[in-house]
Amino acid sequence: MQKEMLVAGVTIDPMTKSPIVVLRDRENRCALPIWIGVLEANAIVLVLEGVELARPMTHDLFKSVLEKTDTRLQKVEITDVRENTYYAVLHLERGGAVFTVDSRPSDAIALALRCDTPIVVAPGVLLNAVALERGEERPGGKDQLTELLEKMDPEQFSKYKM
Repeated sequence: MQKEMLVAGVTIDPMTKSPIVVLRDRENRCALPIWIGVLEANAIVLVLEGVELARPMTHDLFKSVLEKTDTRLQKVEITDVRENTYYAVLHLERGGAVFTVDSRPSDAIALALRCDTPIVVAPGVLLNAVALERGEERPGGKDQLTELLEKMDPEQFSKYKM
């Protein structure tokens, strides 16, 4: 069964300096790190920080096109991971017809944030999630993303392709 995830934030891989978007489940039981490109990371962070730009960026433009064509983004789904590359689809509805469009996960996430649409992850992809400790105090005031990165095996950092 698919699991709805939230964007916990964007961080940087300390070894490759590549951006990582971290998804987490609503219960804070697991987190899914996905290595993404710099431009996509910027598009996600702008929404997370509530930054309004004078001119639309690509994801803003796509949202406007969806609105103008009466097309609704129902959800985005992270569907698969093959050879350390993640895959996603956009679930769209227009005039009663439901269809999917292939997408990179980073673009799907950036669009979902703009459209206030759920992000779901397929069960097979969740096998790559990192379990989070529950109910423990965070020593030294570390944030959850720092703790996640500290828990991850360092060999995991560089094996993902953008």
